[in-house]
Amino acid sequence: MNIRYLHTMVRVKDLDKTMAFFKLLGLEETRRVDNDKGRFTLVFMAPPGQPECPVELTYNWDGDEGLPSDSRHFGHLAYRVGNIYELCQKLMDAGVTINRPPRDGHMAFVRSPDNVSIELLQEGDPLPPAEPWASMENTGHW
Repeated sequence: MNIRYLHTMVRVKDLDKTMAFFKLLGLEETRRVDNDKGRFTLVFMAPPGQPECPVELTYNWDGDEGLPSDSRHFGHLAYRVGNIYELCQKLMDAGVTINRPPRDGHMAFVRSPDNVSIELLQEGDPLPPAEPWASMENTGHW
């Protein structure tokens, strides 16, 4: 059997806010579909040079009150990053809560504006423990 990963889809309430969040992670828009008849927009965002690994943001123009208040049942998206401390600092400076700080220099969790859990994993070996991350407590859940 031949199988190939295509994308992960998440529904979003505020397309601009969610796209801004994924841009902070370093993703870029690779494709967009506006469907007038279905009244929705699909935006595909992927890491630079990796258009085969997108997340599909689905925005329903008339609202989406059916979205759960906690997308935990979804699990999470995971991205490998060049420097977990730098990215977490960039996210925190932009007002993003670091739910599980990278105390170990290896793994962190944050959430998108639509409550989707995002796992960040340090590329290669873990970075040496560093402050403020080493002593930072968890916030909420991931």
